[in-house]
Amino acid sequence: MRVGLVGYGKGGRFFHAPLITSVSPIALVGVVIRSSERRAELQQDYPGVPAYETLAELIDAGVDAVVISTPPEIREGMILEAVSRGVPVVSDKPFALGESRAQLLISAAREAGVPLTVYMNRRWDSDIRTARRMITSGKLGEVLTFESRVETFVSGTRGNASGGGLLRDLGSHLVDQALWLFGSVRSVYAEVRFMDEQQQLDEDFFLSLTHQNGVISRLWGSTIQHNPGPRLKVNGTEGCYRIECLDGQDQALLAGRSPKTERDRWGVEDHLRWGWMQHGEERELVPSERGRWDLFYEHLAAALSGKGELPVSLEDALETTRILDAARRSAQQGQVITLG
Repeated sequence: MRVGLVGYGKGGRFFHAPLITSVSPIALVGVVIRSSERRAELQQDYPGVPAYETLAELIDAGVDAVVISTPPEIREGMILEAVSRGVPVVSDKPFALGESRAQLLISAAREAGVPLTVYMNRRWDSDIRTARRMITSGKLGEVLTFESRVETFVSGTRGNASGGGLLRDLGSHLVDQALWLFGSVRSVYAEVRFMDEQQQLDEDFFLSLTHQNGVISRLWGSTIQHNPGPRLKVNGTEGCYRIECLDGQDQALLAGRSPKTERDRWGVEDHLRWGWMQHGEERELVPSERGRWDLFYEHLAAALSGKGELPVSLEDALETTRILDAARRSAQQGQVITLG
């Protein structure tokens, strides 16, 4: 399967290309890059993989799908261009800067009969996969609350207003994970710390989602937190699963490792990073599932070969965007937003 990549910044270079080239049914056949510096990096990383000036040139060279990892403000136009040419698309997140824009992309893809999916790779985080195992096993009993945090401290510039700030960026993953675990949401409450008077760029958020099944998801994201809380906690009537550490796949990719270089060691968490199951005074160490971001591309290859569903549905992508819109309104209005 011939896959092209659009964009070779941090996302394209570290979080897409190494995974694309680690999945055996897929070949990386070209990258759209305009920067001479980025072109040099591509040849250093993947000698012989051609660089193209435009998406049209990449498509004309022959591809079975394209992955678009460009800034959000230009991503929409490229998705529409690929769809109009009949080429399946993987969109980076955030999928769209608002529900109406998301609906436009979805309608275009469906009218053209072209597969479109969103790179929600963090469904395959070690901690989330372990939490799902604990939930489905019934060991926690009836789940009451889910708490999920990704908090850090970043000095200097912390975001780009064109991407909607941290809420749209990191929030896309945290909301998608909550939806994947517990299903649709009936109400949203949010607190957001904005960096600008126009309230376009944020650096810290808290969301409370009430799911249709009664579970409450509490989600935190921050770039100004000096003392982060636990990564994840799932509390049920029969016990609580808690883990302190964030999945390590991003750091491994930034260090130059990949599923291709690590093989069966990829995504394996050291036992010192495992979580705990606790019921009253009883406490038990819980082995973590492997982190498997590469499974996104394995599922994509299977789906485009007619052997399964796309890794992330458009319904899920639209629901995530709708919730993020509601969160922004909730923060601005200081009230709970009920979803239709």
